[in-house]
Amino acid sequence: MRTDPISFTSRMDRREAVCALLWMPMHLWLLPRLAVSLMERGVISELQANLLLYGLGALFLAVTCFPFLRRDFDPLCDHPLRCFAEIALSYCTMMAFNLIASGLLSLLSGLFLDGTVSNQNNASIISLAMQDSGPITAMAVFLAPLTEEVLFRGLLFGTLRRRNRLAAYLLTILLFSLYHVWGFALYDATYWIYLLQYLPAAWLLCRCYERTDSIWCSIFFHMLVNWISIRALLILEQLL
Repeated sequence: MRTDPISFTSRMDRREAVCALLWMPMHLWLLPRLAVSLMERGVISELQANLLLYGLGALFLAVTCFPFLRRDFDPLCDHPLRCFAEIALSYCTMMAFNLIASGLLSLLSGLFLDGTVSNQNNASIISLAMQDSGPITAMAVFLAPLTEEVLFRGLLFGTLRRRNRLAAYLLTILLFSLYHVWGFALYDATYWIYLLQYLPAAWLLCRCYERTDSIWCSIFFHMLVNWISIRALLILEQLL
């Protein structure tokens, strides 16, 4: 594992990058619009739409970017303890920054929004998980991290990182955070404040990937975050 940022060598080759780049608009725009259209017609449910979106993405990227995923598995195998220590450190750091982000959200909500705004993304996940926790957990823990990490970290961060490290961080953090809020924020501008909630994870996923030189470390970190988040949300919902 390389902890010197200058020695970061993980990257997609041209064919892998082209395949991932072609899938990016499919994942961000075309498939979601198709899924919404099918939902409005009653063809599929919201749960099935999410499984379709992430299932197709994970399958396509796993096949087309398999050499990249295979190459990046080597650093994990060579230094497993250090890689998993980095994942654990990243998670603990994220929790600390999440406390700060939650405090800022509460302050902003109280000052400007009368405390009425809530994270609709979390509410949607809770609703789906309460219907059937198995499929939504599989989607959030396995399919979504693979799809999002290959696109945002492997393609976007990895490509930009070779040219400008600061730009790689800033653009990847911003776009990853926007990805999680824009669908709701387009209908309610107050939802843009929830960008704050995703910034710590967006930064630490990039950092984990860079410090370990392996996309698998950011994938496993992402899996851990989503699994604990879903379990915590379900427990909290049951208590309330």
